[in-house]
Amino acid sequence: MGILIEKAAQKAVTADIIFLTKSSTDIADLGLEKQELDFAKREIKEGKEVVEINRFKSRVFIVQFKSKGATLNKNEAARAMGNTALLMVNKAKIEKVTVSSVGFSKAHAIAFLEGMMLGNYQFLKYKTGDNKKVNSLKKILVFYGDISKEDIVELEIITKAVYSTRDMVNEPDSYMTAVQLAEEAKTLGKDAGAKVEVFNKKKIESLKMGGLLAVNRGSIDPPTFTIYEWKPKNAINTKPYIFVGKGVVYDTGGLSLKPSNFMDTMKCDMAGAAAVIGGMYAISKAKLPVYVIGMIPATDNRPDGNAYTPGDVVTMFDGSTVEVLNTDAEGRMILADALSYAKKYDPELVVDMATLTGAAARAIGTQAMVGMKVKSDKEFDNISKSGDRVHERIVEFPMWDEYAEQIKSEIADRKNIGGAEAGAITAGKFLEHFTDYPYIHLDIAGPAFLSKASSYRTVGGSGVGTRLFYDFIKSKVK
Repeated sequence: MGILIEKAAQKAVTADIIFLTKSSTDIADLGLEKQELDFAKREIKEGKEVVEINRFKSRVFIVQFKSKGATLNKNEAARAMGNTALLMVNKAKIEKVTVSSVGFSKAHAIAFLEGMMLGNYQFLKYKTGDNKKVNSLKKILVFYGDISKEDIVELEIITKAVYSTRDMVNEPDSYMTAVQLAEEAKTLGKDAGAKVEVFNKKKIESLKMGGLLAVNRGSIDPPTFTIYEWKPKNAINTKPYIFVGKGVVYDTGGLSLKPSNFMDTMKCDMAGAAAVIGGMYAISKAKLPVYVIGMIPATDNRPDGNAYTPGDVVTMFDGSTVEVLNTDAEGRMILADALSYAKKYDPELVVDMATLTGAAARAIGTQAMVGMKVKSDKEFDNISKSGDRVHERIVEFPMWDEYAEQIKSEIADRKNIGGAEAGAITAGKFLEHFTDYPYIHLDIAGPAFLSKASSYRTVGGSGVGTRLFYDFIKSKVK
């Protein structure tokens, strides 16, 4: 996992240590030498959030938390400060550090630790020699009585889930095929004690999942359809919550070929699937007493000789027909079959997550995901609150019936794209047809893959969605 965390029985006097403080009084109680105390107060007065004191044999880091505003903003500020402290610890080549709270609340201390752990992620599999610069920090000791062993275990689970999600997104298509993505789900499911079933191409053909098969026609690699099921005996619900993730492991656009620079990051087009797998792992590993299912339709989208074409009419899993006008609108084709398949479970709620449209990314950038709802006002409010808590925020777009006019077809039941306007919404309206249950659509095209690090969200796959799903299901238990 890259970093270990455990409770400390005592605070070592000579250890490298991070003190979490909220006031000058807290700092005065740290037992610093007068020269150190004066230096710390001066640095904090000048606006430093983290002050480093080099004692040569050890280092002391003093974090001064003065964030104002809503509680949720304070939690995110604490995560960001955790990442700031982490960068300083790694710069000092420290392998083990103790974190001791003097003035932080338990919630803020946990958020600080979460920021440190998530920020320490690295994807170095393909780095060699001097290019492989490994972060020094390997272990965090927590000296704070209010934080329990259970809190520590939960942090470990969440960290591994996010790391796994990021790894899947960061892997190139040469490794992360649809088959390999299913293997990743099986490995994590086995570790968590969950049931994972993978449909191969023959099974998918027998089920007549026309959307998934159409997108796969241009690929020499077979598609997969993975069902990750967590159904504990003590589940508080009988009808499952279902998460569906778009698993396009690489998207060239198919015959509607993308310009080459638009393909550069298209290994991330399965970030929704990775988030579902990571979220399901965290939920099942933490043994949350909630019946939850993850579904991942997966394939790559390529322009080979038998690729599906603009003008094709595809018969979907539910028997309805789709006129294909753009083969680059492939995510909704594979999601549609999964959404139809979800009906067999009579679900409490279905949430899909996908890097679906450039329109969503252009509308709100990397700061949030686009959300749309059908027959799920209360649940949408609940998942939005989870988004606020973990700072993976949701901006609601409308699901008005007027938008369905844009996807009417002259020769089939509907077409797979609308007009030039409201692309994120017409994509949601397309998917709505394949549902008959409470449904939420989340478009993560903006925040799924970052060109540069954003605090503890590292460059490349951000892992967005994993913590959102975990918090949403955990809130059901409360």
